[in-house]
Amino acid sequence: MKTIFLVLLLSPFLMLSQNKLSVEVTGVKSNAGSVLVAVYNSSDSFLDSDKMFSGGSSKAQMGSTSVIIENIPDGEYALAIFHDEDGNDELNTNWLGIPKEPICFSIGKMKTFGPPKYEECVFKVEGDKEIQVTFK
Repeated sequence: MKTIFLVLLLSPFLMLSQNKLSVEVTGVKSNAGSVLVAVYNSSDSFLDSDKMFSGGSSKAQMGSTSVIIENIPDGEYALAIFHDEDGNDELNTNWLGIPKEPICFSIGKMKTFGPPKYEECVFKVEGDKEIQVTFK
């Protein structure tokens, strides 16, 4: 009886969809360092590493690197991806704040005077999702 009650009590939480996000990053120019993917779920948190929803990384593979991120619920997300060539887990920038390491986004492109907005990068996850991005 206790088991049935526990299952009924927890069933709404068990039914929440958790998905796998597969990110294929092309245009990786070397095997040095790692490719890091930050997942954001709101415009308020976008590009704030302290407020990212989730993330993942893989050792860089010249040409193409895959990063798998588990446990992503259905919803809207935007990605910021960079090739951490020196392995310091930080995006290196020049004195103006312009990235010195390759960077790209889920959909939007870097602008002349800064990164794209969350709304320009957002995509939907409804089940397992594969997305391809390219370093320019």
